[in-house]
Amino acid sequence: MDWVNAIVQGILLGGLYALFAAGLSLIFGVMRLVNIAHGDLIVAAAYLALVVVQLTGLHPLVSALVVVPLMALIGYGMQRLLLNPTIGKDLLSPLLVTFGISVILQNGLLAVFTADSRRLAAGSIETASIQVLPGLHVGVLPLLMFVAAIVIIFGLERIFSRTSLGRAFRATSDDPEVAQLMMLDRAHVFGMAMALSAAVVAIAGIFLAIRTNFDPASGPARLLFGFEAVIIGGLGNLWGTLAGGIVLGVAQAIGAQISPGWQILAGHLVFFLVLAIRPRGLFPRMD
Repeated sequence: MDWVNAIVQGILLGGLYALFAAGLSLIFGVMRLVNIAHGDLIVAAAYLALVVVQLTGLHPLVSALVVVPLMALIGYGMQRLLLNPTIGKDLLSPLLVTFGISVILQNGLLAVFTADSRRLAAGSIETASIQVLPGLHVGVLPLLMFVAAIVIIFGLERIFSRTSLGRAFRATSDDPEVAQLMMLDRAHVFGMAMALSAAVVAIAGIFLAIRTNFDPASGPARLLFGFEAVIIGGLGNLWGTLAGGIVLGVAQAIGAQISPGWQILAGHLVFFLVLAIRPRGLFPRMD
């Protein structure tokens, strides 16, 4: 039963990794941009949630009503002011800009909040669990994270396939020049894509803040987990991102069951194994 429990916990952990990865996958799918600042934006959202909770007394999960729109505005502004002027045929320039944003975010958070680790207290939901089988309990918070990942990915898929904004995303991604000729404002479309990504980042940041301690230097690890989930699942495939998160989470849980020191390493080994066997991921988007 210990191994079954480890696998179940790994699957639920995959939901959090899918939340880390969904915004990253969205931005790559629309702009072909790897956002190096993505992990630091997740941590920034966690600190924003911390400030909102301290100022308003809201429950951390309810703080999403404030944090999500604020992060969306930040994402839109960052794209319009900093990233759009650099996006073109040269892939290096926007990559360097996101690296600079990452450095600024880390040092800015360090200056404001110091290096002390923080955590959001969410009350009884942190320890509440549901008994599925004798000896097998599922935590309410991990289950909530997994359900949130499914709902968010389903929502993103619906936006892409059923809305005019989604059609604008696809058109701009497939051929930016033709999209421009069709009177699509590429700068605005890219800004909306980053706003949507930042909104997902806000949810991921809140769950991160409740689940574990975080500090200004936590971003790169979150970026790595999100990047691995995207690559394992397949670039441009949002449901593949969920599958990649689950694979990564299960690998880490099995590694931890073998030895605590193997937890993170097991995930990296599975990532490299998938990369070696299927470089485009398990479920790549079919063009």
